[in-house]
Amino acid sequence: MNVLLIGYGAISREIIKHIGADEPARISAVLVRPARLAETRAALPDDIQVVTDLDDLLMVPDLAAECAGHQAVAQYGVEILRRGIDLVVISIGCLSDPALYAELSQAAVDGQAKLLLPAGAVAGADALAAARVGGLSRVTYTSRKPPGAWKGTPAELEHDLASMTEETILLDGKADEAARLYPQNANVAATIALAGAGFDKTDVRLIADPAANGNIHQLHAEGAFGEFDVEIRGKPLPDNPKTSTLAAHSVIHAIRNKAGAIEI
Repeated sequence: MNVLLIGYGAISREIIKHIGADEPARISAVLVRPARLAETRAALPDDIQVVTDLDDLLMVPDLAAECAGHQAVAQYGVEILRRGIDLVVISIGCLSDPALYAELSQAAVDGQAKLLLPAGAVAGADALAAARVGGLSRVTYTSRKPPGAWKGTPAELEHDLASMTEETILLDGKADEAARLYPQNANVAATIALAGAGFDKTDVRLIADPAANGNIHQLHAEGAFGEFDVEIRGKPLPDNPKTSTLAAHSVIHAIRNKAGAIEI
């Protein structure tokens, strides 16, 4: 199975590191911005094609995996799906935009392709989706990360992250607000909302905590099924403190599920 990666950053490097030559899936190409072309070509082996345009691909991929952020989904997602190529999206927060969500959904129908949403950095999305069948009465998600993980976000404008000495609530609202304001940090909020009660019925709290020794995700759900609590204490990717290692590995799992004979 030929796989196209969109973007060449920390997540793509992690994927390439783990997808072995003996697997049914093969990373065949990487799509990058023109400014990254020479740098990416130099970093990758010759058997992985590096392109800046989908029309330059030497093969039609069986699967594309987005690893480049919200803008990449908006730029390439519709065209990829209309071409009949299944698309894994890890920057799920972009789907808080109803117009983009509708466009991607229609493109998937038109191209007879699938938009695949991995669980990312949180556990329990499968249980949440199952619980939705009987009805959910309450879903809350709390993200707790070290102050440095919130650099480059609105938090940096409102707080002195470098000198923070106690936990600080950065946002206390709904999932759509979290995904819109903190696109690199709150993709999990969007995943939980889509799997469960929806963006406007999922309560989200984002916290900068100097005592946190990793990215901590807490999910609580109540409904007709009963209730459950899930906590993940994830390690960030070494190259990107905003991204959990588990998020990158969930893309690898999605690729292997697509390529394998058994899906779990």
